[in-house]
Amino acid sequence: MLHATRTVPVVFAFAADPVGSGYIESLSRPGGNATGFLLFEYDLSAKWQEVLKEIAPGVTRVAVLRNPTEMAGIGQFAIIHSVARSVGVDVSVINLRDAGEIEQAVTAFARSSNGGLVQRALLIELAARHRLPAVYSERTFVAGGGLISYGADLAEGYRRAAGYVDRILKGEKPAELPVQAPTKYELAINLKTAKALGLTIPPAVLARADTIIE
Repeated sequence: MLHATRTVPVVFAFAADPVGSGYIESLSRPGGNATGFLLFEYDLSAKWQEVLKEIAPGVTRVAVLRNPTEMAGIGQFAIIHSVARSVGVDVSVINLRDAGEIEQAVTAFARSSNGGLVQRALLIELAARHRLPAVYSERTFVAGGGLISYGADLAEGYRRAAGYVDRILKGEKPAELPVQAPTKYELAINLKTAKALGLTIPPAVLARADTIIE
């Protein structure tokens, strides 16, 4: 987006790593013509494993889907790997390049028992085919048949971005508006998918859920 202009104010509703991507100089003082809101804080990555273990305690191996060219993907994997031992799982990585390669990698991973997945789209079909419990970052994946998601409330992000647009139109400068992390996260669970996988969602997890699809 910043290739097009360095003068027109830009407000992003969700950015994974705006500093690493070169959009801004720092979170507290963006310094240029762009500001906005983070898609997540890196600590969220640890929560994905924790939630997965809560609903599928038999999982001992986790495959993390990531784009190796994105700074955010590298940072996320570092967090996930750092907490893996504390939640009792071994972590491996599947790099996201093309659909065929992803399918081959997930199929190979599924040949061993007690596996689970962290992340992404084509994965809904693959997770169902290989009976792998998977956790996603957005509720839309759960609405599409994914098992569980934990991530930022996207509607809230757009509302907050609109607030920044209003402040800029009233004279404030993007360079002086700090980039902010999400303040609200949501947990979504698909009970139909859980049943298909032979999983019983613990009452404590159900009580925390913001969205339950039956």
